[in-house]
Amino acid sequence: MRNVKMLWATNAVLLTAVIVLSSILAAEIFRAPASPEPSEPGTAHADDVVAVIGDTEITRQQLLDHLVQKYGKEQLNQMIDTEVVQLEGQSLGISVTPAEIEQELKRMQQGYDSEQQFYESMKEQLGLTREALENDIYNKLLTEKLAIKDIRIDDALVDEYVKAHPEQFAGRVQMHLQIIVVGSLDHANRAMNDIARGTDFEAVAKERSLDDATRDAGGDMGWVEADDPFVPRAVMDAVKTMRTGEVSKPLKIDDQYVIVKVKERKEEAPLDMKIVREQVRKELALQEAPPIRDMLAKLRDKWKVSVYLSIDK
Repeated sequence: MRNVKMLWATNAVLLTAVIVLSSILAAEIFRAPASPEPSEPGTAHADDVVAVIGDTEITRQQLLDHLVQKYGKEQLNQMIDTEVVQLEGQSLGISVTPAEIEQELKRMQQGYDSEQQFYESMKEQLGLTREALENDIYNKLLTEKLAIKDIRIDDALVDEYVKAHPEQFAGRVQMHLQIIVVGSLDHANRAMNDIARGTDFEAVAKERSLDDATRDAGGDMGWVEADDPFVPRAVMDAVKTMRTGEVSKPLKIDDQYVIVKVKERKEEAPLDMKIVREQVRKELALQEAPPIRDMLAKLRDKWKVSVYLSIDK
């Protein structure tokens, strides 16, 4: 389902945020500090103080010590895993192309109105640049390539999966919906008469709708996916073939009646089946591959990883 893929993209982005944040902290920890100017005994240098609470000062070093204690083990393991994956890829001549990174970025953009909105959201909400995302994607894809390098998936298995899950590969359909919710068919017909006489849908919704969530916004539900599980099935079935600007007949849902208007509609072309088949092949191979953590453990042994810094969480 498309919503599952959107959830996966969200989780991947959140994981990226943790990794990037940890990387920044690690850079601060191991950066050589500038020589401080002399300060009075018992007081921290002004440049080292990051916060003051009453007479208590919190220094940069205290902050970094706390961050290492809390996040250091996770970050160190991430850095080690990234390095052994890079070494293994180089030794086997396996790498990730810019085209593969771009394709993965487009997968992560599902659920956003545009590529620009995706990158703006990553920057504003998580502080992530495109470069940070690309670095994480490179390592993720390289790790997956190493995990499935000896696994072969027959075309017949790919065909079977694609045939069984057509909804995953159909063109994306989004609709900007408005609704009016009333308590009886009589009230629904009165609302329909108002609209037929030329009263704006928004005005009718504000006057007559019982839906607290949308009434003040003129019935505006915003953009929804064609397979949105949180919108009543009767509504989605009705708007499936409706054109922009069209208003539905009253729909009975439980003990209420709903009138729906399609304010805007956007449709994307179906996904490229060549790309779809390769993605399905990879996902099926990953299902047969040993767990990623087991592969990483073997790579650590192969490349003789030694850890000298003891970090307890």
